[in-house]
Amino acid sequence: MLGIFSPPALILTVSFIGFAALARDAGLDWMQASFMTFAVWALPAKIILVGAITAGVSLPAAALAVGLSSLRLMPMVVALLAEIRTPKTRTLTLLFLSHFVAITGWVYAMERVDQVPRERRALFFGSFAILLTAVNTVVVALVFNLMGQLPALATGALAFLTPVYFLTSLFGSARDLSGRLALFLGILCVPPAHWLSPDFDLLIAGIGGGALAFFLGRAVEARRV
Repeated sequence: MLGIFSPPALILTVSFIGFAALARDAGLDWMQASFMTFAVWALPAKIILVGAITAGVSLPAAALAVGLSSLRLMPMVVALLAEIRTPKTRTLTLLFLSHFVAITGWVYAMERVDQVPRERRALFFGSFAILLTAVNTVVVALVFNLMGQLPALATGALAFLTPVYFLTSLFGSARDLSGRLALFLGILCVPPAHWLSPDFDLLIAGIGGGALAFFLGRAVEARRV
């Protein structure tokens, strides 16, 4: 639980300050913003939802957009649950904990889970992730009511801290060359992918850069052997 005072958790909290300002500018009230924080949790998905509300998108379309944005968390859920589950861990417990799998919680847990006895790993992740969610829900409620409206540039800068942290943390925690290459090649693939298909640029860049990094990493490791 003391992990909420770690740099990753503090950076996420600052990002949620930006989200509170964004939700306020979009015309939401503090109860809606707070409920959204706990119920959706992943910050990019909430930003997409606020954007859909602002644009007047229909509820099914907004739900589809948020659901598609959260598909990126599925491999993270699978990887983390494989590390924390035991033969005695109940499926209901794993399903409950999967709701709290997001960038910060996943990176924090994956960097430290090897140091925790397997029978206590679910408790370790749950203690950090659930408290982190609860704290940021309260932060959004307080900030929404106490702060004045921030300039759009400041709001965007605060929200951007989370992906910056995610990028640097993934590079530091990558266990092989392919993982590090995927970060850089994915970024480099964004401009040509946007030129090919602006609506699917991130998807194309992610798949293309990841596949290229996988084969390059394997080729380099094969030469070393």
